[in-house]
Amino acid sequence: MQKIILYTVIVLVAFVTKLSAQEAAAIDPSAGWSPRQTVEGSYEMQIQNVTSGDRQNVSSIKSIEKKVEGFGNIMKSIKPDLYLGKTVRLTGYIKSENVKSWAGLWMRTDYYKSKVLSFDNMQNRGISGTTDWAKYEIVLFVPQDATVISYGALLDGTGQIWFDDIKLEVVEDTVPETGSIKGRDVKQISFETRAEAIADQIEMITTEEKKALKQEVKVIDDQVESGKISKEKGDELKLSIATERAKNIETQVAVEEEKLAQLVKDKVDGKFVEDKSRPKKKGGTRIVLGGSSDNIGENQTEINLGSLKVYNGKKDYVKRHFKRTTSQLVFAAGLNNVVTEGESLNDSDFKVWGSHFYELGLTLNSRIFNNHNLLHAKYGLSLMYNNLRATDNRYFVETGNQTYLQTASVNLDESRFRSVFLVAPVHLEFDFSGKKTDKEGNSYFKTHNSFRLGIGGYGGVRIKSKQILEYEENGNDIKIKEKGDFNVSDFTYGLSSYIGYGSTSLYVKYDINPMFKNNNIDQNNVSLGIRFDFN
Repeated sequence: MQKIILYTVIVLVAFVTKLSAQEAAAIDPSAGWSPRQTVEGSYEMQIQNVTSGDRQNVSSIKSIEKKVEGFGNIMKSIKPDLYLGKTVRLTGYIKSENVKSWAGLWMRTDYYKSKVLSFDNMQNRGISGTTDWAKYEIVLFVPQDATVISYGALLDGTGQIWFDDIKLEVVEDTVPETGSIKGRDVKQISFETRAEAIADQIEMITTEEKKALKQEVKVIDDQVESGKISKEKGDELKLSIATERAKNIETQVAVEEEKLAQLVKDKVDGKFVEDKSRPKKKGGTRIVLGGSSDNIGENQTEINLGSLKVYNGKKDYVKRHFKRTTSQLVFAAGLNNVVTEGESLNDSDFKVWGSHFYELGLTLNSRIFNNHNLLHAKYGLSLMYNNLRATDNRYFVETGNQTYLQTASVNLDESRFRSVFLVAPVHLEFDFSGKKTDKEGNSYFKTHNSFRLGIGGYGGVRIKSKQILEYEENGNDIKIKEKGDFNVSDFTYGLSSYIGYGSTSLYVKYDINPMFKNNNIDQNNVSLGIRFDFN
């Protein structure tokens, strides 16, 4: 009997202690506060470090720019265990000065980061101008599905506010909610939303623990490097914190996996109905020839023929399209000719409009500076096809180590000489697309969306050379294909440049090495055309 009484007392003491600790953590304004702002450097924020009149340890948010985009807030997030299924009132005192837009308290309950269950930020009754200390309140219902409660004070735009004595308390359910999103109106969270949220939470746990481990290891490495601790001690500490972080991951993930298992069981038991408000997975499919339009739908599939890519919705498009290194399919075509030593292009041995080049390749485009979009390194592999059509019914003849043009004894309908090269082009690209900001305020860099200038060169090897002759003889059409090296240089290298807008550019390239290896007179290939970089 004494053991039973003792056990009961211990359980009650533990329960009361835990309850008191949770309540203290929930309402203690000195713990867990953190500053947030839409654009860094817009606000000066102090947490319980200001004196205002008779009030000590007051928090403050003050704009430091003449024009501010977004807002600044000081907030706290807590576990909702004490408040689930209850109506909660948030109260606090705020004083304002020269608030141009609005300010106020705010409170939100969430199901992980997946769904907002209830919310109020006083925007419909915000504080503006200059006001003395006054008490304000928010009332929200906390649904049973809530996994976190966040609250605080915010300032939108310019001005300054001071706030103090922020408290949470449970009130009667008869007290009406003030929020724009009311907790009692929230619909059942679908199975799919819950499953995705738990999966994201598991991923976040692992990511944050690894990030924390990396920072702790760096601190230890710095201590070893400065001689504060020995290398052996450092290795010991790193092993210890790695073990602790691994245990944290294991413990936290186990909790989420248990929730996931229960979720699946509830689904099997038929406790979930189909959420018709949830957008369907399929959002249609569109085919794009090239370019870089941003208007892909959230659940739409895009097949981009220009870049040979398939994007599965908006998030996939953003993630792959706006990263630091992107890939492009390059196609170029235009006029091709040669610059002959001692002659001008007007005296060329080849047809100006009948000689062409083609280039097909894949390139990578890397932003050189992490936080600036102007300079890029562009590099890759391309196949270059250089075609020449001789004038005056001539064709190429190879005699020893010399290759020259000779007049044909028949009337040639076609006289075309082609060399194919595999080259590695490298360019320094100036891209004036600039920095972009999406609707959520996230900044990113996008390429091939404005004026571009590329300066560089290329080098590579010859794959093959071929001459094609066509003529008519005795009423018969004759076509001859001659393959060989024709004394064409085995290696090629040259200079190239392009200038344009978006994915389209004017393109010029010039071979520094002569077309033929041993000819007495040097002839250098030159090309001018249009280039497309399908990003």
